[in-house]
Parts: sequence; structure tokens; C-alpha cells
Amino acid sequence: SSFTEKAFTIQEIDWGGGGGGGGPEEGATSQEKLSLLKNVHSGLPDPLPHPVKRSVIEGDYLYFHYGCDGQDDRGWGCGYRTVQTLSSWLRMNGFPARGPAPTLPRIQQALVSMQDKPDSFRGSRDWIGTFEASLVLDFIHDVPCKLVHVRGGAAELERVAAEELHRHFHVHGSPVMMGGDRDNSSKGIVGVCTGAGGSHLLVVDPHYYGGPPERAELQRRGWVAWRRVSSLDQDSFYNLCMPQTARKST
Repeated sequence: SSFTEKAFTIQEIDWGGGGGGGGPEEGATSQEKLSLLKNVHSGLPDPLPHPVKRSVIEGDYLYFHYGCDGQDDRGWGCGYRTVQTLSSWLRMNGFPARGPAPTLPRIQQALVSMQDKPDSFRGSRDWIGTFEASLVLDFIHDVPCKLVHVRGGAAELERVAAEELHRHFHVHGSPVMMGGDRDNSSKGIVGVCTGAGGSHLLVVDPHYYGGPPERAELQRRGWVAWRRVSSLDQDSFYNLCMPQTARKST
């Protein structure tokens, strides 16, 4: 069954050759194909037996995580990995990128090219958040992003975050990047499920580090999981980066 699962869930992505501006930082994968898991949330049971509302993404994406391309970015790269996951969805759902898939050096170069960051940002270990993510996705895919600021506190998180996500997945269907101040760990959100007792978010966590993972292992260890909104840091604000991918014809 492991072979069958891999055959359907792993996809190769072409990093292209050169052009990353990263020198040695770019790692050995710059001119190779990288195998990544696809749709790592598939098969995960819903958190509620009878939800009032359930909204999940449409279309395929690839799971990017710490070290997945040979570059050890633990402690600073989670925002970049979430951008790569969102970018993979865009590429696979009709929003082609300008050039090869975005490596970490290419993401840094894009922000320098837009004059959002100084030249010293290239090759650094400076993290990026939802604002930088919106700039990069617009730059690479020509897709604008909506940024939503959610103040801390249970009521605000339940009301604003859950409703914004339900609306987004219904209209746009694309994955969302979430980050905050006290809770500054970037995470991908690919679904939301709401019941009488509150809402759960379907989180794709980029902080996994290790060998090529199995989808079942990621789910068992909680790297891909439904998490109660009430489990988020109540003293942290959160920002949502939502790619606006609805077709003009709809």
C-alpha cells in the first residue's frame, strides 16, 4: 500500500537550472527534479461528525517543508516553505509562474527586485511573513492576495478568521498562509470546519524536518491536522494571506 500511496501522491517539480541568484546557498537541487508529496491532507477524517459548515480547498498542491530541497532552513524558513506550497497550487491550477518554481534564493531575489528588501537580504536567514508572501505571489504568478488582520482573542479568532476562510475557500478555493506576532510560526490553511462548539482549521505545517515523509506519517504526527481555533495563541494577532484566484467569469 505504501508503493500505491506514493505513486499517487508524489510529484516531481523542476527547479530549472541557474537563475536563482543564490550561489552555493541554492543547494544541489537547483538543476534537479525534487519529489514532493501532493495533497497531504487527503484521507484525514473530519474533526466534527455533524459540522454546520465545512470548506476546503479545490485542486492539487505540493507539500514543502524544512529542508525538502536540501537547504537546512530550520528556525527561519517556514514562511518561504508556505509560499512554495501556495505557489505550487497556483502552478497546478492554471496560474503559471514566471520562470521555474520559486526556490528560497529566488524568493529573496524577488523581494530585492521589488525593492521591498535591501541587497543584504539575499543569502540571509531573515524570515518572511504574510505581507512578503503576497508580494512574491503577485510578482511570480500575477495573482493579487487579500491580507486579513485578525486581532487576538477567542471571539475575534472564531468569528473573523473562520468566516473569512469559509468565504475564501468557497469563492477562490486556494490555500491560505497564516502567521502572527506572538505565534509567528507560518502555516498553510487548506480547510475550515465549523460546528456548535467552534471551528477547526486544517493546518499544513511546514516545520517537518527529516527524510521524505509518508502522508500517513505526517497526519499521525500532527504535521497535517485539524486544529481547534481555540488552540491558537489567544494573545497573538494573526494575518491571513489569501490568493484571489476566482476567475473573472464567475
